[in-house]
Amino acid sequence: MDLAGRGGGSDMILVVTGTDTDVGKTVVTAALAACALEGGARVAIYKPTQTGVEPGQGGDVHSIGHWLGNPRALTLEEGARLADPMAPVDAALHSGGIAAAEALPTLADHVRRVQALAREHEVVIVEGAGGLLVSLTLAGETIADMARALGARLVVVARPDLGTLNHTALTLEAAVSRGFVDGVLVLGSFPAAPTSLHERNRTNLRELAQRNRWTWVPGPPAAAASAAAASAVEKETTQRILHAAGRKMAPVFDDQPALAHAAPSRGSAG
Repeated sequence: MDLAGRGGGSDMILVVTGTDTDVGKTVVTAALAACALEGGARVAIYKPTQTGVEPGQGGDVHSIGHWLGNPRALTLEEGARLADPMAPVDAALHSGGIAAAEALPTLADHVRRVQALAREHEVVIVEGAGGLLVSLTLAGETIADMARALGARLVVVARPDLGTLNHTALTLEAAVSRGFVDGVLVLGSFPAAPTSLHERNRTNLRELAQRNRWTWVPGPPAAAASAAAASAVEKETTQRILHAAGRKMAPVFDDQPALAHAAPSRGSAG
């Protein structure tokens, strides 16, 4: 896969969201970035709102940079940072009241940041906070709204555990109803010794993706999340695992996103 030839101003923008929190979005984002970097692309990762991290601490994008060895072709940016581990608007309200919530970046602000990154990188990956319909702004704008405004391809990360079928079906229904007719469904991780429940859920999720005409790709193994979380694991080992997982996710980059309705132009936020 050669992504380097796309040149600056590429429309290869991916928006990664999940069926819930803690489903493996950050590890999937890292594997996607590894795949694109291996294909020769300049990659930018943008986190619209990082919550649960104090000033001076490393957030999700910084973890990804560390796992991948902070290559020169990788750019890492955050839109806003809030200390409380809550949804973005709630974290802002808790920390500073209505004034803090009103000061959050608007949807137009986020879109401008991503468009600026897209002019300088072949691939831009946006990692959302929480799920598809979590509000990013006081006006109630969501990561789904952001993905539509950008004309991005939507990547939904799911769990293999009990309860995932309903959560994932609801998320895909919400996505398809908003025009995302060519999204990607991926497992955030899959255990090395899966139970019959894990196996059945994987089969059912693959079939759910196919029924919605979405792309199904295998996600990172549980070893990827374990290696990323373990400070004792050598950086080279984490990189090797993430690059191997990323190669299996190459189909994500094969096609341009398709929306049932035309997305706004790159110069507007919708």
